[in-house]
Amino acid sequence: MSLTAPMLRNEKSFAGTLAAKGGAADPDAANRKNLLLLIQLRWLAVAGQVLTILATEYWFEIPLPLAEMAGVVIFLIGLNIFSLLALRGRRPISNAQLFVALIFDMAALTTQLYLSGGASNPFVSLYLLQITLGAALLTPWSTWILVVAASACFVFLIFQFQPIAIPHHGGSDLLALHIRGMFICFVLAAGLIVIFMTRINRNLRERDAYLADLRQRSAEEDHIVRMGLLASGAAHELGTPLSTIAVILSDWRQMRSVTRNRELVGDLLEMQAQIERCKSIVSGILMSSGQARGEGTIRTSIRHFLDDLVQEWRVSRQPIRLEYRNDVEPDEQIVSDTALRQVIFNVFDNALEASPHWVGVTAERRGEKLVISVRDRGPGFDAGILAALGQPYMSSKGRPGGGLGLFLVINVVRKLGGDFSARNMEQGACVTLSLPLAALTDGDDHEA
Repeated sequence: MSLTAPMLRNEKSFAGTLAAKGGAADPDAANRKNLLLLIQLRWLAVAGQVLTILATEYWFEIPLPLAEMAGVVIFLIGLNIFSLLALRGRRPISNAQLFVALIFDMAALTTQLYLSGGASNPFVSLYLLQITLGAALLTPWSTWILVVAASACFVFLIFQFQPIAIPHHGGSDLLALHIRGMFICFVLAAGLIVIFMTRINRNLRERDAYLADLRQRSAEEDHIVRMGLLASGAAHELGTPLSTIAVILSDWRQMRSVTRNRELVGDLLEMQAQIERCKSIVSGILMSSGQARGEGTIRTSIRHFLDDLVQEWRVSRQPIRLEYRNDVEPDEQIVSDTALRQVIFNVFDNALEASPHWVGVTAERRGEKLVISVRDRGPGFDAGILAALGQPYMSSKGRPGGGLGLFLVINVVRKLGGDFSARNMEQGACVTLSLPLAALTDGDDHEA
């Protein structure tokens, strides 16, 4: 088993992770927010209709068909309850659902206008508010259908409506009442457009940011795949010359002229040890790319995994001073994976290169996450590196290919559903890896 299984499993929660971090929301989350805005607008419409009906009936003493109008208000309340239930469900919110919601709102407005004077009602211009919302929320074809529907409703109200009996028969009184109604409608529509369009645009910007981030990550993953293919191909190509060199060295060790020279024998032994190490590295590359050479993953615990990893790194790199503290409690069974070990090795190597005389490593458990902090006493990260953390070839080392190690570390940690952070301290820098234990344990989904 390699990291592929937990990566694929954690890819499903990628959008939720982004939303939790506050950076962006996926398209379905944006539609859910927009539907919630429509529900809030409908509650305002219900409150506004109730106040308007009561004011017209009891303040202006204009008789209205209260029973029929109350039925429309009850319909809007029921529609809102149904929309809230749909919002709590797991099914994605589509453009068609938003379109149908606006059509129902338009039908309710048309019914209320039909019962209160038709097209002569000053609130007839509220159709523009619904069209504006449709233009922001819906696809173009849906918006144009909404325009046609609103126009048809307007024409219908010109010829078909229930007249209302206005007690003031004077022309000036009727005109003043109509102008006041138009002013109230204008203020209401303008305020709602500003409030809701601002919030809708924010949702759309978050969706666009999410899609842009997905495109960026897709390009990064494509870059990783190409590097993995190159590494796997190089490992295969290196296998033959390494085996040839190992055979030649073995033959040399049996030659009399060599066995008589102790210094030369020592050099040959050292060369053979380095060849074996090269073979081990090649095997590790092939194993990480899913082409293991007869060696599987190892079931172990968090503490043992970290202790063995640090000890292996200490022996191979031989740092002058390494302060290591393992505070993982309680312990838990996990699966040791070569690729994960290499990721942590990369972080250790970067710290050692920045601070050859001292490296500090701390491991602890925070809830359901394994947190590994690696500190050094080097010059720290440049501001530009911290600003573009995770981008390939962003390095202050000034050599070709610099920055790829950190780039791969961040992408692997992100695929596991974890977090990667780096910060400068008073002396040196600190890099923190946060890995969910669910991605490291040997669950049923790992059997493949």
